[in-house]
Amino acid sequence: MPSVASLKDLSVSGKRVLVRVDFNVPTDGEQVTDNSRIKAALPTLEYLLEQGAKIILMSHLGRPKGEANPQYTLRPVANELANLVGRPVLFLEECMGPKVEEAVEQMQDGNIVLLENLRYHAGEEKNDPEMASALARLAEVYVNDAFGTAHRAHASTAGVPALVSEKAAGLLVEKELKFLGERTGNPERPFVVILGGAKVSDKINVINRLLEKADTILIGGAMAYTFAMAQGKKVGDSLCEPDKIETAKAALAKAEEKGVKFLLPVDNLIAKGLDFGAKSLGETDHTSEGSDIPDGWEGVDIGPKTTDLFVREVASAKTILWNGPMGIFEIEASSKGTYAIAKAVAENQEAISIIGGGDSVSAVNKSGYSDKVSFMSTGGGASLEFLEGKELPGVKALEKA
Repeated sequence: MPSVASLKDLSVSGKRVLVRVDFNVPTDGEQVTDNSRIKAALPTLEYLLEQGAKIILMSHLGRPKGEANPQYTLRPVANELANLVGRPVLFLEECMGPKVEEAVEQMQDGNIVLLENLRYHAGEEKNDPEMASALARLAEVYVNDAFGTAHRAHASTAGVPALVSEKAAGLLVEKELKFLGERTGNPERPFVVILGGAKVSDKINVINRLLEKADTILIGGAMAYTFAMAQGKKVGDSLCEPDKIETAKAALAKAEEKGVKFLLPVDNLIAKGLDFGAKSLGETDHTSEGSDIPDGWEGVDIGPKTTDLFVREVASAKTILWNGPMGIFEIEASSKGTYAIAKAVAENQEAISIIGGGDSVSAVNKSGYSDKVSFMSTGGGASLEFLEGKELPGVKALEKA
């Protein structure tokens, strides 16, 4: 585990605290349409307010490609945040420069300022030293609470902390490191890992890493069809990666060697005439247990026998890590497998349950069980890279000398 100072280790009273948050939230141009990422930052902000800090918040939103674009302004976020914290949030139309420095200079203890979108400047994603220096001038203390961008070496995540001596992880990042690091590194057993999603290539490093730690791995989503091909099965027109068959075979061999139970779907919901745009599967059928998917058909969800099998494994777990849906959960007709897993994870209150970012978090939110799981990661790519054992630049930059 990285040796990173906690926010609570620092003295922040009366100081200018520059906080990198992840306010990359959907807006309709006027209002925020999903405020869950803003809410995730509240424990850190409330702690800083209790301590009488001057809070300067910085974030990106969308991909404005290094140019000011009103479509990606953070102004609606300032309004939403003000409602959530019950006090004014001063929105600045720049993220650096003389006007920003002047406004920050005039802040009183307990004031909150939100800077405009960092990605209006190409220097953010390039980790430009001049931009990092301009942002660092605003800070006496630097806090990173944006786990979702911790895998990027940007000006706000890697450049600024290199220039500020007092720095720490925010309460959200600290929680991410604890659950994704400690709780999966030294899990209570049985440790059951559920992996879904489209591509083996996206998850193979995570699979290899977790084969060292897990008792059981359950595979769903389109990547299950690549594993089925590796076992010599036919998968019809299912989404798969024929060039990754040898990779899948190696993972299956490693699971056998390590004594890890590696379970693939035994039956599938299949469709002919899938139209994602129209949210329609066309004609559907179920494969019988152990049989191939016929030509002209594609797998779109795990079948009922697989669901029962997976649910039983989840029910017996003491630690659960879930990353990736079991099928095309965005279409109601092929969402049953994913929602059954969400329900099973939620109902196992004996276990520590960790939802590893991205689509899985979206699925748990939609299923209505989000308050029943132990932890939902805010980082999609960051949580995967962390689980792979990669060093995250945004965390590395916070490490104690």
